[in-house]
Amino acid sequence: MVAWSDYKNAAQERGSLAHELYVAISTPAASPDVLKEQLPSHLAYQGTLEASGALAFAGPLSDLSGEQMEGMGMIVYRAHSMSEAKALAEADPMHASGARTFTLRRWMINEGSFQMNVKLSAQSVNFSDA
Repeated sequence: MVAWSDYKNAAQERGSLAHELYVAISTPAASPDVLKEQLPSHLAYQGTLEASGALAFAGPLSDLSGEQMEGMGMIVYRAHSMSEAKALAEADPMHASGARTFTLRRWMINEGSFQMNVKLSAQSVNFSDA
């Protein structure tokens, strides 16, 4: 294995973005009723993180076929360290209550693109992966 910092330095030297985020894979650990009970506080917490800039992206994942809702989710945090990202994940009411568990990893964004269309008078924002 290569040390993360060594890989990041090499990525930057070759001209990659090397922007770091933190990804939590959140997995149900309780009954659907318990999950549903925690959902409002979880969504409110994510809204707070979004407003503060600590939440980059969040949403559900499909099963491996891509056809079914399995209940797993992915949350991408903006944080200064793994410990800060872990604290954000642990404070999520879904995780704090034990309704869900999570694994956390650093994610380095090197390549890719997206397009954004902002219409000010229509107050709309559209993303495209094209």
